[in-house]
Amino acid sequence: MLGFFIRAAIVALGLWLASAWVKGVTIDGPATLVLAGVLLGIVNSIVRPIAIVLTLPMTVVTLGLFLLVINAGMVALVAWILPGMTVAGFWAAFWTAVVVSLVSIVGSWFVGPKGKFEVIVKRR
Repeated sequence: MLGFFIRAAIVALGLWLASAWVKGVTIDGPATLVLAGVLLGIVNSIVRPIAIVLTLPMTVVTLGLFLLVINAGMVALVAWILPGMTVAGFWAAFWTAVVVSLVSIVGSWFVGPKGKFEVIVKRR
């Protein structure tokens, strides 16, 4: 459970950066930001796999690039559900999903699968 909340914090950091960098994305306050991170984690764990299965032929034809559209849809869904978060359109959701994905990749370098910070020590 700790791992979920650490990853939600990483997603919230990505959403904060996206609201600063991407035109058309606004998040009202810190509480909304944290709630958006948790909600995006829940949506990505429940709705996203269903959307991936339903759009599998399109994903295969586009060699996986359609997953970016699915990620944008998940961000737009969270903005639709959560008052206090607005996304102006598809491209704002798309670039928000890209920023959140990049921040999550970098955050995953430091957080292990169980949600603990990992330090790699190289011994000689």
